[in-house]
Amino acid sequence: MDDHPGKSPDHLTINVTHRDDPLFEVAEADALAALRKYPDIVVRGPLFGLAEQRPGDRPRWRLIGELENGAPQLARDELNSHLWFKAKDETDDPAVRRSLLAAVARLETAPVNEVSAAGTRYRVVRADEFARIGGGRLEPPRPTDPDSESWDPKTVDPSRSDGFVIDHAAAVGLSEGIGRANLLSLSYTAGHYPKDVRADSEKALTSHPGVVLLPPTFRVVERKEGSWGLVTGLHPTPQDARRALVYHLKVYLPDMVGIDPKEAAVYAKAADRFAQRKRPDELLVRGKRFDLVRVERMVRIGPNGPETPRPSDVDEYEPSKMHPTMDEHGVITYDE
Repeated sequence: MDDHPGKSPDHLTINVTHRDDPLFEVAEADALAALRKYPDIVVRGPLFGLAEQRPGDRPRWRLIGELENGAPQLARDELNSHLWFKAKDETDDPAVRRSLLAAVARLETAPVNEVSAAGTRYRVVRADEFARIGGGRLEPPRPTDPDSESWDPKTVDPSRSDGFVIDHAAAVGLSEGIGRANLLSLSYTAGHYPKDVRADSEKALTSHPGVVLLPPTFRVVERKEGSWGLVTGLHPTPQDARRALVYHLKVYLPDMVGIDPKEAAVYAKAADRFAQRKRPDELLVRGKRFDLVRVERMVRIGPNGPETPRPSDVDEYEPSKMHPTMDEHGVITYDE
């Protein structure tokens, strides 16, 4: 307790507050009820994305994009493209473009997790994806989760992750404070995890002792005997995930999987019935059960900010050149 006299550092501070706001109070009651009903968690594994730290933001970091990649190199490639297009479209200053392209060059040749360009630090950030569970069911969306209404397949709900500020010391409600405190000691301990994965997870408890929860996302899973299979990716709202399930049943299964036309008609009819309901959370069809699940992501925080990929996080391929060569004046050369 004597290591941090006076005010605790930001990465160790959980600042719980209460707002005299009816909407805040309803959301708090909803969240506390969910923690009681779904007291345990199921960890799916790591996700990777990007964050930036501009000079005026220090010590805080801001997410770029969704933080949904399944491997570190996918996030590095995302950063490569982000900086290349920034150099192409967002500056006419040769010095700024040189700085951005120098960072791109590093990302083309080495699996680096942080680069700096034009005064901004960019980092590949690691998060753990998990869902809460109780009574044998994964937590569905909460009534107070932001949602939308449209069933139009062209609708795209705005991201709640892009631009999110990772600030461990920011004031949060009691429910989030409790949730974060309960996650502080979370590590991979089960025997089915490789030894190096368990060791890195244990080290992270010390190197990155803080926890920040990102905005919740939503996905559809197929409930199976003792497990759940992923059906959709991560979505910013429950309705966006519902639309994805309808697409899966009416388009993906017949066109991509090639199921029998009679079977396809059954799934299409089930999808239409699903879309006629008010904010449905589950669908039963042909003996299969599809559940809409509330997905949470936690980022570990250390003295230098959010955690980067661990040595045991696996990549399937190496860095490579992704875009044509560009010079400091924005002239692009298409290599043969």
